[in-house]
Amino acid sequence: MREPTFWILTALASQPRYGYSVMQQVAQLSGGAVTLQAGTLYAALDRLTAEGLVELDRDEIVDGRTRRYYRLTSDGAEALGVETERLRRSLEAATSQLAARQRFGLGPAAALRAAW
Repeated sequence: MREPTFWILTALASQPRYGYSVMQQVAQLSGGAVTLQAGTLYAALDRLTAEGLVELDRDEIVDGRTRRYYRLTSDGAEALGVETERLRRSLEAATSQLAARQRFGLGPAAALRAAW
């Protein structure tokens, strides 16, 4: 799963959201590390809708403009859960390898010396 897809599904996991709200939630959840552009977001939402991971929740008129709300489907929640588990296993593997590195005395300073 690509990173923008992961963050979009994550933003929709708790409640339906409209596009700008998805962008704000992604930025907040990622600690500002991921900033979605409108074109990227709407292309992804169209793709995710076609894949059945996201669906239209409702349209709302605010200040004369239409806000289209999207929600996560059951398949979307399942896909997000599978990806979350994959990331958890990856995190555990990397953490384990870094701990082994420390046990062998290859801390950050040693790593820098070895690289040069």
